[in-house]
Amino acid sequence: MTGRFHGVGVGPGDPELITLKAARLIAAADVVAYHAGVGKQSNARRIAAELIPASAVEEQLTYPVTTGATDHPGGYAGALAEFYERSAARLAAHLDAGRDVVLLSEGDPLFYGSYMYMHDRLSERYETEVVPGVPAFAAATAAPLARQTDVLTVLPGTLPEPELARRLADTDAAVIMKLGRTFPAVRRALEAAGRLEHAEYVERASMEGERRLPVAEVDPATVPYFSLVLVTGDSRNGRRSRSGAAASAVVATAGQHEPGCAGATAGSEGGSGTTALAERPDGAGSPESSGREAGEAGAGEVLVVGLGPGPDHWLTPEATTALAEVDHVVGYGPYVARVAQRAGLTRHASGNTVELDRARLALDLAGRGERVAVVSGGDAGVFGMATAVFEAAEDPAYRDVPIRVLPGVSAVQAVAARAGAPVGGDFAVMSLSDRLKPWEVIERRLRAVAEADLALAVYNPASRSRTEQIVTARRILLEHRKPDTVVVVGRDVGRDGESLTVTTLADLDPAAIDMRCLLIVGASGTRVSGAGRVWTPRWVKP
Repeated sequence: MTGRFHGVGVGPGDPELITLKAARLIAAADVVAYHAGVGKQSNARRIAAELIPASAVEEQLTYPVTTGATDHPGGYAGALAEFYERSAARLAAHLDAGRDVVLLSEGDPLFYGSYMYMHDRLSERYETEVVPGVPAFAAATAAPLARQTDVLTVLPGTLPEPELARRLADTDAAVIMKLGRTFPAVRRALEAAGRLEHAEYVERASMEGERRLPVAEVDPATVPYFSLVLVTGDSRNGRRSRSGAAASAVVATAGQHEPGCAGATAGSEGGSGTTALAERPDGAGSPESSGREAGEAGAGEVLVVGLGPGPDHWLTPEATTALAEVDHVVGYGPYVARVAQRAGLTRHASGNTVELDRARLALDLAGRGERVAVVSGGDAGVFGMATAVFEAAEDPAYRDVPIRVLPGVSAVQAVAARAGAPVGGDFAVMSLSDRLKPWEVIERRLRAVAEADLALAVYNPASRSRTEQIVTARRILLEHRKPDTVVVVGRDVGRDGESLTVTTLADLDPAAIDMRCLLIVGASGTRVSGAGRVWTPRWVKP
């Protein structure tokens, strides 16, 4: 008979916060194990010291390194992986001998706890039980952290600073853990996200020497690892929650995601969708309200910005400057996430298929004198948000709101450049999405392009719910083009994992095409050079 393995949370520091079940298991354990740093005592053991029986075998699992500096050939990750394997073997020896093992964990075992690495290695081999513990942030919270529809986000301070700022700006309430040396970057991220005012620093929660003060007043040199930051929810701070009835946000939808292809390309086609703007506490959200305020403010403007297919270096200097100056960024969630958070910037992310709602929100904000950027992947004027903004602006209520479109690198340009010059001559651009136009129209246009012998860039060739359109499109093109017509398939171009495939119309596999792809179907003159470059001549033989 093997022993039982227990992962036991002992809470944040106060021994009185240990659960009854945890206390019972510790007192009955054959083996009590705990982690510790080099030359340091285990905090978990200190918390549970009065409960550990004298008869128990104690196993201290001492980390070989905690700061990342090591001469291990595998580096920091290699040193820790080896340590976890050795530690698991030590505990397994006890379990194989029939002894019950309790591994102590500060806070909760499965919440940023060291226990989980032993769980990964032992739980499938031995009977295992996890006993939850009070997490540090629960002990640190001395005032309402989140209420009603507030969303609470727990973040590690080790995140890259821009990503931390973005996530802080996009949530209602937050807990930031793992401070210590990360504190200066955390403070800057809070300031960039506009959350510094409501951020509280808590050190050694529930322990002797607990300290609390506003983050803005903390000396970074005094911050230990056992500290955290609490950012109270929007409802507590007198603002509407970003979730549900978000302050100037658009309700996200669960509709079919068709944002375009070949990296964050051009966005889906403009359309009204089926959802409306979230309720606004200031009365905005109605064209009538915006129209009245637009005449009074007059300083607002909507900039429709193309972000390019993905890489930052494909973002134009004009777009970079605009995004650094606007007050609001409105757009489809993944595109808004590409805009760096900074102080004074409010983000309005929403789901797909609500383009007109996004456009109206931007126009409402600009009508009240705000500077607003509506963002699209690729070029905003190619199956992007520019058309939706102009469509919404046809409402007389928005007649005085200025609109400018800032161009971006389009997906077709990115894929064509990777391939060579397949659109070097006359070419057409089409989307196979039939969400806003009948499929009959798409078929008619496909035949016209094929008969005109134009190179063709195909956006939105397929999605999870649209798998037959690309099959039909290939069949229609083969009615007018030779089987050896060159086809370029770009997937996630400009992003990690991008690929470029050069094939022919006859060999094109529709099953391999998805929403992350953009296709370029060559004209009759399109050729592939010896170096694999695809190009279409500028001239056409009579």
